[in-house]
Amino acid sequence: MSIYITVYAILCILVLLLINFGFFKQKKPKLNQTEAENQEVKSPPSRINKNMNQQDLSNEVEEMLEANAIAEPALEYVQAEVQPKEEISRQSRQTEKETEKSSGTGKILSALMLGAFVAILNQTLLNVAIPHIMNDLGVSANTVQWLSTGYMLVNGILIPVTAYLIEKFGTRKLFISAISLFTIGSLVCSLSFNFTMLMVGRVIQASGAGIIMPLLMTVFFALFPPEKRGKAMGLMGVVMIFAPAIGPTLSGWLIGHYSWRLLFDIVIPIGVIDLILSFLWMKDVTKTTNPKFDFPGLLFSTLGFGFLLYGFSEAGNDGWSSGTVVVSLTIGVLFILAFIWRELTTDKPMLDLRVFKYDIFALTTIISMIVNMAMFGAMILLPIYLQNIRGFTALESGLLMLPGAIVMGIMSPISGALFDKIGARWLGVIGLTITVITTWQFTKLSMSTSYTHLMVLYVLRMFGMSFIMMTIMTEGLNQLPRHLGAHGTAASNTARQVAGSIGTAFLVTVMSSRSDLHYGQYLSTMTSANPFIAGQFSQLTQGLSALAHVPAAAGKQLTTYVLYGQVMKQTTIDGINDAFIVSTIIAFIALVLVFFVKRAQIKEQ
Repeated sequence: MSIYITVYAILCILVLLLINFGFFKQKKPKLNQTEAENQEVKSPPSRINKNMNQQDLSNEVEEMLEANAIAEPALEYVQAEVQPKEEISRQSRQTEKETEKSSGTGKILSALMLGAFVAILNQTLLNVAIPHIMNDLGVSANTVQWLSTGYMLVNGILIPVTAYLIEKFGTRKLFISAISLFTIGSLVCSLSFNFTMLMVGRVIQASGAGIIMPLLMTVFFALFPPEKRGKAMGLMGVVMIFAPAIGPTLSGWLIGHYSWRLLFDIVIPIGVIDLILSFLWMKDVTKTTNPKFDFPGLLFSTLGFGFLLYGFSEAGNDGWSSGTVVVSLTIGVLFILAFIWRELTTDKPMLDLRVFKYDIFALTTIISMIVNMAMFGAMILLPIYLQNIRGFTALESGLLMLPGAIVMGIMSPISGALFDKIGARWLGVIGLTITVITTWQFTKLSMSTSYTHLMVLYVLRMFGMSFIMMTIMTEGLNQLPRHLGAHGTAASNTARQVAGSIGTAFLVTVMSSRSDLHYGQYLSTMTSANPFIAGQFSQLTQGLSALAHVPAAAGKQLTTYVLYGQVMKQTTIDGINDAFIVSTIIAFIALVLVFFVKRAQIKEQ
């Protein structure tokens, strides 16, 4: 069985790589009319005129025929006449500079995307390993969840600071520092002998990973002109989708055969390689200045985003009415309001929130937040259904999601190229329409829903998402002038991070609360006062007692246990279906809003 799974995963990866290689392979550029004319082999200009006598005319014709009979001298003559040697030399130098610039850009992007890939991969690898870490280190679920919550908190705190750090240190020093911190954190996690050391390693990891993604988007924004950003951001989308695609599958296989520490071991050499490449290839693509450090802004954003993300994370466990959740969310909102006031009133803001005065950027950021809420929430709900209810393994759950992620990775650069031609509105309409329809189909899950049906639905949903994820965000960033690029990417990433956390916590809470409601409804129906239920219960008790060879009293307990398990499974499925209904409504709101997205008019002031 394992050999078939391996071949299946390898084939999916090869399809992604081959299609994207073919899509990005450079075609030979067509010559314009002037260049075509200059490269044609012409005869030397005729020296015939009407004043020539017959003898001179005859001599001139013979000379022309001789010239045409010798191709190379004629070609040299034409090139000498049409294009001076100085012009040839100048164009040659210009071509060499463009080739060198293109090569340098490719190296910079390769180093950046490798760093983003390993950071995202590490996070998706860890999710499947949480139960094994609990058993190995002897910690509870409430304690071990801090490995994800703490990581998310540090990310949320660092993202708003990224714009300041880019202006202060430049993209080269900042990326080298970020990938160094991430690699060191991975090493600490791998060597950890208790939970405290593992948590310290995760915080060090997050301090590097929180910088990498906003930095990557800032570099893309600086290197590519607006008319080429769609295709470029589509390429970045391949990295952002491919890591979560292989993460659960790879983690499920590794956990089944080796220790959870290997999940950190495999990212350390990748981090070291990327660190070497960053020293060799990375260059500053933005101007470095000496901005004033906004300490009140940092304090307000740290407390605000920290408490807000913590509150939403705990809501999934304790419920929205929990005192801890209410207090955390209240404090978070108050400090975020203080942060907004500070950034709008200070002369040198850490994160320039005036980017939201640009209407298309503000609208596309809201749409991206809503899409993140729907997408990440559903990515949590589906594994719960597959593993906890249907009994599929972590590997089988990851394999179900792999084709959808592969499709999204294939379509991401294609949708980026389409964006460069037609803009984000109609791509968003198509993508969100598919997303709404497929999300609604997930509201009909049952105990008999087939594995193949789930895979097809997930592939179609990811196909729709591929038209949305990068194109909507790119349209908004295109409206911003270049000097606000770093602030725009930081603000957009912060909003998306918070929205993803909110969506996950909110949909999980909907699932839990609705499951409890459905459980109460089943209990009110399945009582001994109902003659039909009582008769069926009696028959089932007799059957189980005979099958298990136990007394009637023990058979009754066994029947109660079996029924309780079935009721819990069914009520959980009902809760998941209700959560997908909410996710469908969220996606429909984004579909309505995307009709108002306009083509960004580039502002270069």
